[in-house]
Amino acid sequence: MAITAVDPKTALVIIDLQNGIVAMLTAHPVGGVVKHASLLADAFRRHDLPVVLVNVSAGAPGRTEEAPRVREFPAGWTDLVPELNQQPRDHTVTKRTWGAFTNTGLEEHLKKLGVTQVVVAGVATSSGIESTARQAHENGFNVTLAVDAMTDMNLDAHINSITRVFPRLGETGTTKEIVALLDSTRA
Repeated sequence: MAITAVDPKTALVIIDLQNGIVAMLTAHPVGGVVKHASLLADAFRRHDLPVVLVNVSAGAPGRTEEAPRVREFPAGWTDLVPELNQQPRDHTVTKRTWGAFTNTGLEEHLKKLGVTQVVVAGVATSSGIESTARQAHENGFNVTLAVDAMTDMNLDAHINSITRVFPRLGETGTTKEIVALLDSTRA
C-alpha cells in the first residue's frame, strides 16, 4: 500500500540518525538515508509541521541472547548528524529503549500539538523504527513509513519489516511521494 493522505497535523519522527549509529555497517548506504531524512525534515519545517529528532543513549535492561552492539557510548556517539540541520523549534527525544514513545513523553507532546499522524524515518528499520511505529499505531496515530529514508544493519530484517510488518501498522511511501503530498495539500 502506498501513502494516500497526510493529516493536517502530521509530525516527522526521525530515529537514531546520530554519529554512533550512522558509523555502523548498514544494509543500504547510510548517506542516502540521511539525505532523504533531511529532505523530509526540510519539507516538514517549510510547512510548519512538527519535527521530532530522536537519539538513543542506552538499551533496555532486560536479558537477551544477542549481546548489545555497543556497551559504552564514547563522546559524541549520541550527537545527531549535522545534516539534519536541527532547528530550535524541533523537539528532541533521548530514548533508552528501541521505541521512541517509552518513558519519553513523546505521546503527550504530540497529542498536545494535536498531531494525528506520524511519518517515521531513520535507523534501524527492524528495531527503533518498527518499535516506534508499533507504539504510534497502538497509541492511535496514523503511521506512515518513509521507506527510502531508513535502513537496517540486516537486509533480511529490513525487508521483513517493510514487506510484512509495516503494511499492518500504516502506509509506506518514498520521500518524494511524501513531500509531493505535503506540497500538494498545503499549497
